[in-house]
Amino acid sequence: MADYADARRIALALPEVEEVEVPEWGHPTLRVRGKMFASGAPDSPAMSVKASKEEQAELVGSRPEVFSVAAYVGRYGWVRVQLPGIDVEELAELLVEAWRRTAPRRLVTAYDSAGR
Repeated sequence: MADYADARRIALALPEVEEVEVPEWGHPTLRVRGKMFASGAPDSPAMSVKASKEEQAELVGSRPEVFSVAAYVGRYGWVRVQLPGIDVEELAELLVEAWRRTAPRRLVTAYDSAGR
């Protein structure tokens, strides 16, 4: 069972990630070099994570009780994740893949060459 504290810890351990509060939204976003790859809130049981359209379809199709198409950005592949429905390892996989889709290629290459 995961929560936002787990997501925050995992994401902030990735290269050049920062948590940015968006006052208009009322919750933080997780970004790499200014580009958002996840969004959630400490008091919410759900968060949105960037994914491909194919991954989104696979996740929603396999476990609709945990994954759904995210509001507003779902048309781009983002998924809404019910955090109590997944374990920390699966959350880490989702966040690392979202970071990879968002981070500049050189940063991803450097991360991979470091053996992660």
